[in-house]
Amino acid sequence: MAARLRSLPGMALGAALVGAALARPAAAQEVWRFDQTAALGGHPVKVLGHPAVIDTPIGKAVAFNGVGDALLVDVHPLAGAAAWTWEMIFRPDADGAAEQRVFHLQVRDPATGADTSDRLLFEIRIVKGQWCLDSAAFSGTGKATLLNCEKLHPLGQWARVTAVYDGTTLRNYVGDEMQGEAAVTLPPQGEGHTSAGVRINQVFWFKGAMYEARFTKRALAVKDFLKMPARK
Repeated sequence: MAARLRSLPGMALGAALVGAALARPAAAQEVWRFDQTAALGGHPVKVLGHPAVIDTPIGKAVAFNGVGDALLVDVHPLAGAAAWTWEMIFRPDADGAAEQRVFHLQVRDPATGADTSDRLLFEIRIVKGQWCLDSAAFSGTGKATLLNCEKLHPLGQWARVTAVYDGTTLRNYVGDEMQGEAAVTLPPQGEGHTSAGVRINQVFWFKGAMYEARFTKRALAVKDFLKMPARK
């Protein structure tokens, strides 16, 4: 390929390079490190409130105050994926609200720009001084909500949560332990936007910190999940 391109005259070479770039598939995986508030995964960010970059035992993270802090990104990182894995490393604080929408991927109507009913969410509930994971997925006529408050987890500690859709079944995990599963058909989602720290319509704010998120356009096995960072 490189030799063939080198043999082309200038204008033809330019056209070939543009064509090659356009032919590349969309990134199969994105990593968003929450070590700043200007960009996530290379995407510009709109800041609501005053989310702060903080030092933690595992590295820099972004803290959200639970009442007005959020980061908005004009991209849906799992758009077009027929199967996918969405991971997040976060720390919910002990004094947050009973219901919190931590991370929201939202589809927009391409004609009007309005939000549709298609969306993916990580949410938490506070129960008996601990938290439980709620993963919601709505796509086309398919919908699933995985909320299991029989499995509770300590507040104030770093955790990795994961949602995996393999084309037939949605599962969610805290660490390597599955919390729930549901058979569901979720067609690939369209383009859209994302909110971290709140639901996209700015209700149910998250109180805590976020370290990293990873979006993979295929279903990962548990052994391939994002690794928790070592304490520094």
